[in-house]
Amino acid sequence: MRWLWTPAWIARHVAMVVLVVGFLGLGWWQISRATAGNSLSWGYAVEWPVFAGFVVYVWWREVKLARRRAQGDAGADPSEVPAVEPAPADAPGSRPAVRRPVRVARVPTSAAGAEDADLAAYNHYLSWLNANPGARPGDYPG
Repeated sequence: MRWLWTPAWIARHVAMVVLVVGFLGLGWWQISRATAGNSLSWGYAVEWPVFAGFVVYVWWREVKLARRRAQGDAGADPSEVPAVEPAPADAPGSRPAVRRPVRVARVPTSAAGAEDADLAAYNHYLSWLNANPGARPGDYPG
């Protein structure tokens, strides 16, 4: 448990305590405002303690993860740990890695010469706007 008292962990503990006390204080302040008649503060009075709970959750999770790492690294010598090879892709029960997307041949829906009338008009409008950069869309003659 000495690893919990390194300077980095002491800073994390202090930050957690400061944040929790601050968030609970802000929640209490919002409760006092809500009882004074500010109805919007009821939502904030619930929100600040939730933030404090989230800070405690993240701190607890980090402590658990660090404890697991410390227990796992304590008796392991890197030269004695066998290398773990990934299972081959064709092994039963294994899932394949990311595969390439399937390419599908596209068949044109209509002849190349025939265009949609609306599409042709829109393309003409865009080319006119490009040819007349200072013009407004309402100036279009077509």
